[in-house]
Amino acid sequence: MPQLLKLIAQRIALGVLLLLAVSVLIFMGTEILPGDVAQSILGQSATPEALANLRRDLGLNEPAVKRYFSWLWGLLHGDLGTALTNGADIASSIGSRLFNTMFLASVAALVSVPLALVLGMLAVRYRNRWPDKLISGSTLAFISLPEFFIGYLLIYFVAVKLGWFPSVATVYDSMSFTERLSAVALPATTLTLVVLAHMMRMTRAAILNVMQSAYIETAELKGLSALKIIFRHAFPNAIAPIVNVVMLNLAYLIVGVVVVEVIFVYPGMGQYLVDHVSKRDVPVVQACGLVFAAFYIFLNMAADIISIISNPRLRHPK
Repeated sequence: MPQLLKLIAQRIALGVLLLLAVSVLIFMGTEILPGDVAQSILGQSATPEALANLRRDLGLNEPAVKRYFSWLWGLLHGDLGTALTNGADIASSIGSRLFNTMFLASVAALVSVPLALVLGMLAVRYRNRWPDKLISGSTLAFISLPEFFIGYLLIYFVAVKLGWFPSVATVYDSMSFTERLSAVALPATTLTLVVLAHMMRMTRAAILNVMQSAYIETAELKGLSALKIIFRHAFPNAIAPIVNVVMLNLAYLIVGVVVVEVIFVYPGMGQYLVDHVSKRDVPVVQACGLVFAAFYIFLNMAADIISIISNPRLRHPK
């Protein structure tokens, strides 16, 4: 157990250091962007005196290193700063947007993860037969299409032609749970189709790798059915790589929603980020980038820890 705790502590420390390094990259990336923040806020007709006063108020005249540590100190105290365009508190604005993004990602995950596992096991059960070829071919087709193309296809056929769900995913606080589900049906379906293939194909490959083991042959000789062998014997021993790919795709569901949210005008983190990128609102861009990075690093770290716990060989590499 001490060895396990040591490995987990190492992964957590590595995740914290990686997040710190990402914060430096995000700050540097916004610093080297072309253009003048003060000019973009006040417009082309601003006087030199007004520009100089705004730069002083925003702290743009201070060295970049000092501004970074000031920003980092605020982050450590829960202060994400203030939006330049409207003066709103960024943490408060992100709160509702993050909830909407998490809701969309959760709906997509609750559909895609069980469906990917079931399809992966069915593909193994009927390996090299028409169900396997149908599942593999259809998922490969969806993974080959970009998110925006799938989204526009769903809008055209499902929303416009059939009228089953709204094409614009508008949500607000007073909506009921079923109304919110109906609003996010199309963006959640888009995300599901995008991540389903990755998880299904990894599930299939991991189980097929385990199916070559000697104990699987013993189970077959005992007369167990193919589905029972896959579900009870092969799947539990293939869980480590499957968990890894599931966690990576969950990270994508949260971080990679930008395009989907813009297509469906969904009021989440992605739409919030794109709106303020166009306005060159640097504090908002920095805060959103750090939130996305934190989720991605956390989910990758969780996948690593779950793999260590589920696979004794990773706890004792020697």
